[in-house]
Amino acid sequence: MVYEEAPVPVLEPGDALIKVHAAGITPTELSWSATYTTRQGVERLPIVPTHDVSGIVEAITSGVSEVRIGDEVYGLADFWRDGAAAEFVAVRATDLAPKPRTLQHTQAAAVSLSALTAWQTLFDRAELRSGQRLLIHGAAGGVGTYVVQFARWRGTYVMGTASARHATFLRDLGTDDVIDYTKGRFEDQIREVDVVLDTIGGDTLERSWGVLRRGGVLVTLAGTVSEEKAAACGVKGVFLIVKPN
Repeated sequence: MVYEEAPVPVLEPGDALIKVHAAGITPTELSWSATYTTRQGVERLPIVPTHDVSGIVEAITSGVSEVRIGDEVYGLADFWRDGAAAEFVAVRATDLAPKPRTLQHTQAAAVSLSALTAWQTLFDRAELRSGQRLLIHGAAGGVGTYVVQFARWRGTYVMGTASARHATFLRDLGTDDVIDYTKGRFEDQIREVDVVLDTIGGDTLERSWGVLRRGGVLVTLAGTVSEEKAAACGVKGVFLIVKPN
């Protein structure tokens, strides 16, 4: 990676040009194929990374009504396009939202990917309802902390795996039951879960199928869903990749 001059992004129909005040990078994005090609598979090197952004609208294309020049906004830029580690970034206007007045730009730039992942997991894919039981693996992580708060807001019984040092933090966020994964196996402690969110993958994912009730949903961000395993357990399995919104 290098630091150098780059042209101001060319806007596509429906775009807004954002003067970047803060940007956030996803740790794994430099290993994604979307980072280096277009959706059609055409190479687009050199690329600009980081897709969480907070800034001010500098320009808009004809017909854009979602934002105005001068608006403070934040959002998640499309992974198949250049990101926000630059002075300016082009983002679909429909993927932007007004920056909360209570957040500085550096805080707002840390929100979009994690919060959108949490929201899309719980409400778009798992269709979480009040009174259900939710298990989060990696509850103290970037996505997990939003999941805890959204699920608590929805009226869900929230369980999370984490190390003991995060227990107080997670209870303060609204976790009903913190399971210390260093002290025992979660599947020996819980059963009849409606929704599992897996942010770990591997063995944790495989052991999660058995804690779901029939008709439950397992959403993983870090592994491959086995349709055969899901069918055998009488549950639904989903692999989620977050989308700008």
